Amino acid sequence: MLSSIHIKDVASFDKSYAEVISGLKQINFIYGSNGSGKTTISNFLSGKEPEKFSACKAIWSNSTPLKTLVYNKHFREDNFGDGKIAGVFTLGKATKDEINEIEGKKSQLSELKSEIEKKNETLQKQNDKLKKENDKFDKDRWDKVLLKYKDEFKEAFSGLMGSKKDFTKKLKEYCDSKYTEQEVLPIESIREKAETIFSKEPTSIEPLTLPDFQDIIKKETDPIWQTVIVGKSDINIAGLINQLGANDWVDKGRQYISESKICPFCQQETITDDFRKQLELFFDDSFKTKKALVSTTKEQYENLFDNQIASLNKLLSEEKKNAGTKLNCKLLETLLQTIESQFSENKEHQKNKVEHVSTVYELRSTEATWNKIKQCIEKANEKINEHNRIVRDFKSEREQLKKDIWLYVAEESQTALKPHKKNVNGIQTSIDSITKIISEKKIQAKALDEEIIELNKNVTSVQPTVDEINRRLTAFGFHNFSLVPSPDVKNHYTIKYEDGSLAHKSLSEGEVTFITFLYFLQLVKGSHSETEVSDDRIVVIDDPISSLDSNILFIVSTLIKRLIRDIKENSGRTKQLIVLTHNVYFHKEASFIDGRTKKDNKTNYWIIRKVNKLSKIQAFGMDNPVESSYELLWREVQNWRKNSGATVQNTMRRIIENYFKTLGKFGDDDLINKFETQEERDICRSLLCWLNDGSHCLPDDLFIQTPEDETQRFLNVFKGIFEHTDNLGHYNMMMRNYEATEAQ
Repeated sequence: MLSSIHIKDVASFDKSYAEVISGLKQINFIYGSNGSGKTTISNFLSGKEPEKFSACKAIWSNSTPLKTLVYNKHFREDNFGDGKIAGVFTLGKATKDEINEIEGKKSQLSELKSEIEKKNETLQKQNDKLKKENDKFDKDRWDKVLLKYKDEFKEAFSGLMGSKKDFTKKLKEYCDSKYTEQEVLPIESIREKAETIFSKEPTSIEPLTLPDFQDIIKKETDPIWQTVIVGKSDINIAGLINQLGANDWVDKGRQYISESKICPFCQQETITDDFRKQLELFFDDSFKTKKALVSTTKEQYENLFDNQIASLNKLLSEEKKNAGTKLNCKLLETLLQTIESQFSENKEHQKNKVEHVSTVYELRSTEATWNKIKQCIEKANEKINEHNRIVRDFKSEREQLKKDIWLYVAEESQTALKPHKKNVNGIQTSIDSITKIISEKKIQAKALDEEIIELNKNVTSVQPTVDEINRRLTAFGFHNFSLVPSPDVKNHYTIKYEDGSLAHKSLSEGEVTFITFLYFLQLVKGSHSETEVSDDRIVVIDDPISSLDSNILFIVSTLIKRLIRDIKENSGRTKQLIVLTHNVYFHKEASFIDGRTKKDNKTNYWIIRKVNKLSKIQAFGMDNPVESSYELLWREVQNWRKNSGATVQNTMRRIIENYFKTLGKFGDDDLINKFETQEERDICRSLLCWLNDGSHCLPDDLFIQTPEDETQRFLNVFKGIFEHTDNLGHYNMMMRNYEATEAQ
C-alpha cells in the first residue's frame, strides 16, 4: 500500500516545499473545494506525464508498488472519447472447480507474498543492523584517524573529508591483504616527507660544503713538534749548555748581547770575541732553520684552522636562519665548540714550542671531531639529496607519500578492524541466507503467477462486465441505452440506444459520468488484460459525482461504501482506496460508518485548501472534519468560549433563522415578545437582525471550527428562545457536547 504522498513543484503546489499526505491507511478521504489541487494528486498517482511530476514522490510500504487505478476526468476522456470502450476482463462462465483452482492458486500466491514480505522485513532489519555496525566503525575511524591526522595529512585525505563512509571505504581497501606485504614507514619519516611534499612545491637545494681538514691534521702530526732543537754539540761551550739544559735560556739571552763586552746575564766584562764566535757556531744555520720551521708551522696551522672554523660558523649561522634546513644545527654548534677548545689547547702547545724549541710537545688530534663534523654535514647532504630527488620526481613522490600515509593509518586501524569484520561477516551471512530464501520464494511466486495467468486465460471474459453494467443501468433507471460488444474491435464495447443507433455523442454529461463510473468499478474488479485480473491494486477516485443529481449521488456513494467494505474485509484485489471530493454531502454519505461509530482505525481524513494561491494539506487523522452545515453551526456555539463574540452571535442568528423562521415559521415579534425584560428583548432582536439575505440558507458550504470568544448574555438569550418556544429538548440535543463539558 501507499504510506505517504509528497507533492511539490506542480500546478498550485509550492516549488520549494512538499505538501505531504502521510499515514495513509486502507481507506482515505481528502476533501477540498474545486481548484484546490485534488486532480493534481490523482493525476500524479495515475502515473501519466512523469516528467511533469518529477519533484513528487509516492512512498510504498515495504517499497512494493501496486497497480494503481485512478478515476478522474482524464479516465473518462481516455476510455470514452471515441465511443469504443476497451473490454474489462473478469471471471466469466467458469466452472466451480475452475474458480476454486484459481482461488487456491491465488491463496498460495498470497501466502508466498506474505512470507516474502516477512522475509523482506527481516532482511531490512539485518540491513539496518549492518548499516549501524558500519556507521559505528565509520565514526570510530573518523574520530581516531581522520580527525587525528587531518591537519598534517589533509592532502592524502583530500576528497574524503566530507564523508565518513567514503573515508573508511578507502581505509578498508588499504587494510586488505594486497597491502599487508608493503613496507610501512615510521610516522616520523612520513611527517618529514610531508613537510616537504605537502607544503608548496619544493625547489632544489645546494648541498652543503664539507670541511677540508686534512692539512690541519698534517700540521698537528708534523714531526717538528717532537723534534729537540739544540745547538752544535762539538763546540766548547756546548758541553756546559747541554749539561745545564740551558739551550733555550742561552738562545733567548743571545739577543741581549750587544757590541759591548758586558754579559747580559752576570753584567761582567766576560763577552769576548771568542765567546761570540762560540755562540754563533753553537746556534748555527741548522738550528736557526729548524727554529724558524716551528714558527712557520704554527702560523700555517692557525691560519688553516681559523679559515675552516670561520667557514663552518658562517654555514651554521646561515642554516639557523633557514626554516627548511636539513642540518642538525645544534649538533654542529656543539662540535664546533669542542674543536675550538681542542684548537686552543694545541695553540698553547705550539706557543710553548716556539719559546722552548728544545722541548718536545705532542699536539692533541682533532681528527675525530673533524670526522664528526663531516658526518653531521654529510647527513644533512643526504637529506638534501633526498629532497632534490623528490623535487626531480615531485608528482610520483607525492602519490607515494599518500600511499605511505594510508598504509600507516591502515596498519594503525588493524586492531579496530578485526572485531568489525567479524560482526560484518556474521550479519552479511544472515543477509545472504535471507536473500537466497527470498529469491527462491520469488521464483515460486512467479511460477504460481504464471499458472494463474494461464488459468485466467481459459476462464476470463469481457461479457460479464457488459452484463453487470447493463444490469445496474436498468436498476438505476437508465433504460434507453446500454453497453453492447463492438462490431469493429474485438473485446471492446460501444454504447447504443434501444433502436441500435450509437449513443456516446448524444448522452448527457451526467449519463456519461455515471456509466463511466460503473465501467471503472468493473475495471477495479478485473483488468483490461486477461493476464492481470488477479493483480492486487489500489484505487483512487477523484470527484465521481460531478454533474449527477442527488439520487445518483446517493447510488455512487453506496457503491463506494460497498467497495470500502470489501477492502476492510480483505475481499477482492483492492488493498487501498483514496477518495477525493469537493461535495460535502457526498463526503458524508461515502464516509458514513454507522449511527454510533465516529472513528475507524482503518480510515484517515485530510482537507486540501488553497491559501495565497498555494495548495496546503491539513491532516485530521481518524477525525472526520466534514459535517453538515447545521451541525457545524451548533459546534461553534458549543465552543463559544473559544470563539469571538461577533462570530458566535452571527452563528446563533443563523441557527434561529433556519430552525425558527425557515422551518418553524416563527415571526421576529413572536420570538422577541417571549422575553420579559427589555434587555433580553433587545438582545433577542439583535440576534434576529440577520441582514445578509444569503446567510440564512443551508448551501453546500463546508464549515471548519475556528475558535473565538463569546459573552454569556447572548448565550442565555439564545437558550431562552428555545425554552420559551418549548424547544429546549432540541437545544439540549444539539448542545450535548457542550453540556457534557460543563458537567465535567
